[in-house]
Amino acid sequence: MSQSLRDKGIEMFNTVYCGDLPQPPAPGADKFFDFMLEGLFGKLWADSTLSLRDRRLLLLGAIAAQGEDMTWTIQARSAMKRGELNQQELEEIILFLTQYIGYPRASKMRMALMGLLAQQKQALQAEQKPA
Repeated sequence: MSQSLRDKGIEMFNTVYCGDLPQPPAPGADKFFDFMLEGLFGKLWADSTLSLRDRRLLLLGAIAAQGEDMTWTIQARSAMKRGELNQQELEEIILFLTQYIGYPRASKMRMALMGLLAQQKQALQAEQKPA
């Protein structure tokens, strides 16, 4: 039996976000999520024409251009967890984007990255502490 577009979308949603975001509501409970899961994740993210890394790079630029630092952090965290981008590459993205989105917006993304890196460092230190 073939996988439904919604099921494919949920699978891709969890892949893209490393299972870090809350699970979508049940089918039919939220039309917005149904549409997003089927169209955005079931079709666009699942299409093999571009890699997930390519899509992530495009999305990071679009989000940065809008100044959405919280959403940028979610994408950067997932990119790092999936091994698509590392700290040096994310820093270079921000530096490059200063010329296209301006320093104020790029500064917000830089602060978001610094916050993300600090969280990761704290989590790593907490894991290494003896019980």
